[in-house]
Amino acid sequence: MRAILVVNPQATSTTAGGRDVLAHALASQVKLDVVETDYRGHAMAVARSAARDGIDLVVAHGGDGTVNEVVNGLLADTETSGRGGGDPAEIGHIPALGVVPGGSANVFARALGISADSFEATHQLLNALENDRSRRVGLGLADGHWFTFNAGLGWDADVVGRVAKRRGKQTTAGLYLRAAVRSYFRPPLGRPALTIRIPGEEPAEALTAFVSNTDPWSYLGQRAVHLNPGCSFETGLGLFALNGLGLPTVFKHVRQALATKSNQRGRRLVRHDDVPMIRIDAAEPVNFQVDGDLVGQRTRVEFFSVPDALSVIV
Repeated sequence: MRAILVVNPQATSTTAGGRDVLAHALASQVKLDVVETDYRGHAMAVARSAARDGIDLVVAHGGDGTVNEVVNGLLADTETSGRGGGDPAEIGHIPALGVVPGGSANVFARALGISADSFEATHQLLNALENDRSRRVGLGLADGHWFTFNAGLGWDADVVGRVAKRRGKQTTAGLYLRAAVRSYFRPPLGRPALTIRIPGEEPAEALTAFVSNTDPWSYLGQRAVHLNPGCSFETGLGLFALNGLGLPTVFKHVRQALATKSNQRGRRLVRHDDVPMIRIDAAEPVNFQVDGDLVGQRTRVEFFSVPDALSVIV
């Protein structure tokens, strides 16, 4: 088996020692090349080349941003990437994905049951390789960008953008909380109206929209944030949107989101589970994020669920 280990040395909890242990352990089972990323998009370029070269496995060692880049690189040349949705049979053969967490949240890895401890995660990966164990997972596709766990328009993307200007090795739950509060009271692009369209449903209005590919939607430190508890890698997408952002509404849904497997309810809530496609139109440009990275500003995004898109060694 030929494999590439993609390491983001700037990720929150990656270390040179951890990288060396992981590389040495993997090299005992596969023919391994190691690449350290040194610019945004580097991991995606490496993964894309790996897919074109017929590499069997690409292991991402970094945070959710690194994993997202690798996934987008692995799937960059598929038929599905050029349009919304599609038949998963058209994706064809691509390298399998391995993940050894090295970030602060590691949402995708934790949703798969991968340990947040890099040494334990390395052991899990080696055990899965030895026993030829893998899992097919569904992914989301939005405006040509693949996402593994969530995407969104509005408030959450505002938060992501604000954090991106400040984060580094010291990314913390407190940083996200402060960014959420500042973005709530001073939204950088205001609160343009969003119109949500789902096949078979009446259009709905909202001010912010969260789209999930799995549950939890994210983590606040060690606390899981549940928006669509029934969402998983085996279902369609989950939508959680609010058509009002008054403080009572926000406090209510934050409290529900932090409760274990809470079923969100509220008169300001627009929620759907297991849907194949979501289209969101904005009256004015709004921030758009995928997997915790700000993509830019959009006035329309179509979100698609793509079943069985990727094989993960787990």
